[in-house]
Amino acid sequence: MSAPILALTGVTKSFGPIEVLHGVDFALRPGEVHALIGENGAGKSTTMKILAGYLDPTAGEVTFEGRPARFSGSDEAEARGIIMIHQEFNLAEHLSVDQNVFLGRELRRGFLLDHRAMRARTAELLARLDCRADPGERVSRLSVPDKQMVEIAKALSRQARVLIMDEPTAVLTEKETEVLFAQIERLRDEGVAILYTSHKLGEVKRIADRVTVLRDGVMVRSDRTADVTEDDMATAMVGRELSDLYPAKAGRGAEPILEVRGLSVPGVVEDADLTLHRGEVLGIGGLVGSGRTELAEAIAGLRPREGQVRLKGLDLPAGEVAQAVHAGLVYLTEDRKGAGLLLEKSLRENLTLGQLSRFGRPLIDRGREEAALDKAIADFAIKAPERGMAVGNLSGGNQQKLLLAKTLLSDPEVVIIDEPTRGIDIGTKQQIYTLIAALAAEGRSIIVISSEMPELIGLAGRVIVMHAGRIAGELSGDAVTERGIVRLAMGLEGQGETAA
Repeated sequence: MSAPILALTGVTKSFGPIEVLHGVDFALRPGEVHALIGENGAGKSTTMKILAGYLDPTAGEVTFEGRPARFSGSDEAEARGIIMIHQEFNLAEHLSVDQNVFLGRELRRGFLLDHRAMRARTAELLARLDCRADPGERVSRLSVPDKQMVEIAKALSRQARVLIMDEPTAVLTEKETEVLFAQIERLRDEGVAILYTSHKLGEVKRIADRVTVLRDGVMVRSDRTADVTEDDMATAMVGRELSDLYPAKAGRGAEPILEVRGLSVPGVVEDADLTLHRGEVLGIGGLVGSGRTELAEAIAGLRPREGQVRLKGLDLPAGEVAQAVHAGLVYLTEDRKGAGLLLEKSLRENLTLGQLSRFGRPLIDRGREEAALDKAIADFAIKAPERGMAVGNLSGGNQQKLLLAKTLLSDPEVVIIDEPTRGIDIGTKQQIYTLIAALAAEGRSIIVISSEMPELIGLAGRVIVMHAGRIAGELSGDAVTERGIVRLAMGLEGQGETAA
């Protein structure tokens, strides 16, 4: 093997009294894709940030090209060719695409900025990624997948020698993922060292040459990817077998609890009908942009709509979230960081914010809030080093469990969950799947929206599939298969039946 270009030796990292990395050894070699995997909170992000110059190690050594290195910050690391693509976008929303790609490295013609050259170069990079975003478009107007492609284009423009990719496909479609993989393979062939993290073990198996597993801040396994199976990786990540990822499906009751008729969201969803029964887990599938989220938001009162939504026989008015919650219907957003949680606030403040009236008027009873947090931590297995810490410092899986606890604090009868496990490790996925099954067993009714077909197939007894803003069909029982979902999602006829 070639000598490492960037490596850690015996690295530890502490935040205050809490040590999160314990003697980590890790090496990146030119022309190799090295996957770093582990559960949320295992130490992956901290490891990547040390490699990329965002954090200094507490002890141990960072070497670059075989010599000890201590970066003054990420700018110095980038100047040496170490580029990191963050899971959370690092884009200036008010600037255009090309301005973001060349921010801080603007091309000039004499004393003036060469806008034409930057726009042309950005167009070339986006074309390589099969992204149709306009280089002159403001980033705030782009879709989430297009924003990810802009992040990748920005990295490609910087002549990276080391490329660190944190969950790059979490928001990409299957087609967009294939385009990204082609670029990763091209960069690998050009001698770039690539660190790749993903909770999608199938991706790791396919794209990575080597895989290293972190568990609780300790490197527990490092192998050639060809020598390990996905089950081997999962077991190393969580320290136990994961033979039954999905719990047994609950049977639905005969009683309809939620009925949607003729629901339309102008320009997005057209004439949607669905029925949800008590104790049922109903899946909603379809491609990104098919209208799944907009349909859910309209049902929950978050969007203006036409048509009828009836909960236990009572009409829910359009655009009235508070009335929907009061009636017993809640929505858990797919965007936990942007719309679900206040990242600078504590666990207690986030948990109780939507239900403050339950904890005293006019003064809030802090004791009752703390008791509610005790119960949420126990019921949802939330792991937090300190109760008063900012939620933004929790791992993604623990943020998701806190958001689920917050959403369920109103004791709803109908729960709509959008992308329940996006960006979450396999061990936490299993916990959330068990929670969903337990909610259904209690008699609550669940709608799960997911881009992961195994998730829909494993959780839902019935799946409605959307295509181009309309419900294309419904699958149930043994007909809930990947082939059936794909055919309907692509607009192909001959599978399933119209939802009633």
